[in-house]
Amino acid sequence: MIELDRINHKILDVLEKNGRISNSDLSEKVGLSASACLRRVQELERTGVITGYRAQLNRSALGSSIVIFVMVGLSEHAASYASDFETAVSASRQVREVHNVTGSVEYLLRVEVDDLSAYKQFHSEVLGKQPQVHSITSYICLGSPKDERA
Repeated sequence: MIELDRINHKILDVLEKNGRISNSDLSEKVGLSASACLRRVQELERTGVITGYRAQLNRSALGSSIVIFVMVGLSEHAASYASDFETAVSASRQVREVHNVTGSVEYLLRVEVDDLSAYKQFHSEVLGKQPQVHSITSYICLGSPKDERA
């Protein structure tokens, strides 16, 4: 495990907000030389603290204007049920996130669709056809005043 000092935390904060920042700009923001900054970033990548960089997309511009959080309960707690369910929903392009959670259900999904008709189809054709699924509760997202996903 890598030691995260104040400068490493500062590097991570800046990169989390702007993963495309140049090394020279990053080094200025954190108060290091460009070479020292690059070495630290490479070490954070090598040790798995930084696992990658990605583009943040405007899903509305792509047609996916509705976000729905879906709570899914499985009919059994067997590992094979969980594995089969995870495989099935992970293959669906509408499912953007799959979280195994504690509580009264086993999974929380973040689903993005074009409209309610598309969600109805996903609900019946994807979730409804999974033999492991015991319960489905859907929550339509009205807005996300804070969303720090990259």
